[in-house]
Amino acid sequence: MFIQTESTPNPATLKFLPGKPVLEAGTLDMPTKAAAAQSPLAEKLFDIPNVGGVFFGSDFISVTKSDGDWQQMKPAILGAIMEHYMSGAPLVAAGADAQAQADDDEFFDAKDAETVDIIKDLIETRVRPAVAGDGGDITFKGYREGIVFLQMKGACSGCPSSTATLQHGIQNLIKHFVPEVVEIRPV
Repeated sequence: MFIQTESTPNPATLKFLPGKPVLEAGTLDMPTKAAAAQSPLAEKLFDIPNVGGVFFGSDFISVTKSDGDWQQMKPAILGAIMEHYMSGAPLVAAGADAQAQADDDEFFDAKDAETVDIIKDLIETRVRPAVAGDGGDITFKGYREGIVFLQMKGACSGCPSSTATLQHGIQNLIKHFVPEVVEIRPV
């Protein structure tokens, strides 16, 4: 098994590509060791010193370090990923599901539903694929008075360039197609 690694715009996060599907649908963000209890692989990764976050995408695993040096951490991370895939164990424990974009935790006024649908479509088709390429994910959380609220996950959470990405790239794109949007804010 050959696992590729890629750097991300966030220097504290590396992206690991096992060459096999990771999640069939959705994403799974485990920013703490407690959250990792839903995945045997994430638990093994959190046992490695200085691992501070794990994120699963469709074909990648992003690992965020809290401290330490990637040169020392990478072999242990690669070993844990390889061992997991060779064991045939499930990625996600029974009863735990990948986080789908849940509509119940979104907020917006019903009169803005059409605008929200356009914003969600832009995020889904133009923004999320680019963000996934950087080892993260971004989801719509809400819309109020011209302000779009987005949640950044994986490599994008805590990334030094995420503010610039939100305010220049994503905000400009959405404002171009939806003029009533005045600002994008992270949740």
